[in-house]
Amino acid sequence: MQTITALFDDHDDASDAVGELESMGIPASDISVVANNSEGWHEGSASPAAEDAAGGAGIGAVVGGAGGLMAGLGALSIPGIGPVVAAGWLAATVAGAVTGAVVGGAAGGIIGGLTDAGVPENDAHVYAEGIRRGGTLVTARVSDDLAPQAREILQNPNSVDVSERRGAYEAEGWSAFDPAAGDYAEGITRDTVRRSDL
Repeated sequence: MQTITALFDDHDDASDAVGELESMGIPASDISVVANNSEGWHEGSASPAAEDAAGGAGIGAVVGGAGGLMAGLGALSIPGIGPVVAAGWLAATVAGAVTGAVVGGAAGGIIGGLTDAGVPENDAHVYAEGIRRGGTLVTARVSDDLAPQAREILQNPNSVDVSERRGAYEAEGWSAFDPAAGDYAEGITRDTVRRSDL
């Protein structure tokens, strides 16, 4: 089993990637989405997904029905990131941290969940910061035989190049995601390096 992760600046690009992952047969329970909602683009009401995750059902189980993973986005607030919408196994980790009322736990849940799944910690920090700054994170747990196809879907020209993005953040003085930093006050940034710029 491999974990393949991508950050997208545009939620529609992330949604398209999730649809492609689902169409290749990856179950919703093995795909996660965490998207910044500070601009209120997702106007759905708060989902019971966080409660279900805390009760053991998990968000992936909640959203496995018709409409696919993206139809089941639930609203959460993550310290240091702000309002997000999320679904899937990683979202269940985050929701559990939120319902457990651990300060910074939800952000730690994202980083911890990713690193536990094999994502390098320095990349996990970039992903958390990317969500904080308006991005959408898509993560898929896939079998080794499906990994090349899933990697091609997620590492497409519309996804963020993590190394380049880390460099852009570090040029601003950033070193790691800080859940105590507060919501990103400078607005959503979409002007940093994307794969299509390389």
